[in-house]
Amino acid sequence: MHIDLSNKRVIVTGASRGIGRAIARAFAQEGARVAVCARTQADIEVVGAELAASAQAVIARAVDVTDTAGVKAFVEEVATAWGGVDVLINNAGQGRGGNLDTLTPEQILEHANVLQMGHFRFIQAVVPHMRKQRWGRIVEINALAGTQITPDGIPSVANRAACIAMAKSLGMSLPKDNILVNTLNMGWIDTGQWNRHYKEMPEGTPREEFDAMVLKVVPLGRFGKPEDVTGMALFLASEYASFISAASIDIAGGMGGQIAYYPTLKRDFGEAMRQRYPAAEPKA
Repeated sequence: MHIDLSNKRVIVTGASRGIGRAIARAFAQEGARVAVCARTQADIEVVGAELAASAQAVIARAVDVTDTAGVKAFVEEVATAWGGVDVLINNAGQGRGGNLDTLTPEQILEHANVLQMGHFRFIQAVVPHMRKQRWGRIVEINALAGTQITPDGIPSVANRAACIAMAKSLGMSLPKDNILVNTLNMGWIDTGQWNRHYKEMPEGTPREEFDAMVLKVVPLGRFGKPEDVTGMALFLASEYASFISAASIDIAGGMGGQIAYYPTLKRDFGEAMRQRYPAAEPKA
């Protein structure tokens, strides 16, 4: 199977690192024209320079996904430069923890503005260009917590579930214009966040024991890599996926409902480490 994406006009959001950067790199290697954005201009310029070695063309800009006018201006710049937009990879947005006792409504709304509305703003901006050419592919990068509900992390659970529902809804309403929308739901993809989780553990916690605890809920027994996502993103952007829309695909190493056990597993593990290292404080 040869996936021909040469000269496709692709926008990847949240592309300065992790999954977004890996997907942008994969499209560039397939000869696409790739427009990338992230919050920080210096970071995204580094990615733009990297992509320039293989992409047909590159546009790299700092974009705040909470700024409707800024999102529209970026999409218009890309469409004007390249004559349209073929593919949107909606990747921007991070997880956020918290529960009923620790969160305020404003914090959940702030997360929703970045995640739900950030994704919505980009879709709303690209769809007119896709309708005009009667061809488009939108791939939403979401999280397994939006389909398999966990007992903690309310912002991520609620806002990812909303993003997945939006992708399915648009995946039903937009195919009449030959615009296909699908969502990829990430499990434990190691983009650096597990280093942050590890630092929450008491000083002295062995990293190998922490990783073993995390991976107890992953049937495949390892962390995913950003590159584990790129193949499906490329496939969904290609003609091989021309009859797929409103699909929700988990990229999680077999993990499903097991994810619900993780908050308790992490809490119990942290308590065990505190008992083992009673004088230690969580890592800074």
